[in-house]
Amino acid sequence: MRLVLLAAVVSPLLLSACTWVHLAPSARDVRVVAPGAAPAGCEKRGEVSVSVKDSVAFYERNTLRVRDELETLARNEAPGLQADTLQALGDPANGEQRFAAYRCGR
Repeated sequence: MRLVLLAAVVSPLLLSACTWVHLAPSARDVRVVAPGAAPAGCEKRGEVSVSVKDSVAFYERNTLRVRDELETLARNEAPGLQADTLQALGDPANGEQRFAAYRCGR
């Protein structure tokens, strides 16, 4: 019984340390700019919508880690749109976020 209780307490702590999303090699040069006006001199290539788990069972994941994973997923999608720059279109909500994708020719 103690082992089950210990596993229930320790599992969320271990899961919070996991990063499930890794940056693809083709996404290394994709930059993320601050929200606001569209980047000057850039061509809009489309939008990217990404999502991750923001909670596991009753455990809410670290907000910063969720935000980082969403950004990484969006960066991974950008080369498919021939984009080199992303800009968040809003804050993450329920583990989802949208980004505008641009080609700025850096």
